[in-house]
Amino acid sequence: MIKFEEVSKIYPDDSVAIRDINMAIDHQEFVSIAGHSGAGKTTLLKMILAEEFPSRGRVLVDEAEVQDLRKHEVNELRRRVGIVFQDFRLLAHKTVFENVSFAMEVAGRDDEEIEADVPYALNLVGLGRKAHNFPRQLSGGEQQRAAIARAIVNQPDIVIADEPTGNLDPMNTYDIVEILNRIHELGTTVILATHNTGIIDNLDKRVVTIEEGRLVHDTGNRSKK
Repeated sequence: MIKFEEVSKIYPDDSVAIRDINMAIDHQEFVSIAGHSGAGKTTLLKMILAEEFPSRGRVLVDEAEVQDLRKHEVNELRRRVGIVFQDFRLLAHKTVFENVSFAMEVAGRDDEEIEADVPYALNLVGLGRKAHNFPRQLSGGEQQRAAIARAIVNQPDIVIADEPTGNLDPMNTYDIVEILNRIHELGTTVILATHNTGIIDNLDKRVVTIEEGRLVHDTGNRSKK
């Protein structure tokens, strides 16, 4: 479980990114964090990963207070989280297979595991036939699929997707959201940050809305229905 308890983030110039957030995300839940650009969504996500720390309040992951974790514990936490960005961040000189396998190599996985798990991840996102293509040979939607495969190949407990469809057309947007839904159905906690209300409406999952750093609406835990 992830908890935000009275969390505020105020920068040295007195700009407020997050103010008085109280929120809990259950294990294996799918939550959309909605809000306009600059609302504070990314700051919330960074706090889960110990990339940002609250000025006040507490952020906890499985009862451990994130801001008190030691360096090796932060590394362990981040290994449990797969991250999908808006801009894909694929390595241009590596094939799709190599991009995904690189995430496993960094995590210390052996060759046997890589040969078994990378094809599984690529098939899950519909890229099994493009394993040996380079990113430049893929469409934007396919590049994001490859990025999702990279995020899930180490079987994380949590997948964080920060505006993953921001650079995609409506058809590819639908496909990416369906893949995230499939990942959730396999038992992974999914946190999707988006300003796209169409995505939120079609998902019919719990939605937490952030405006100017404040939590203004929470539909509650609907993802377990």
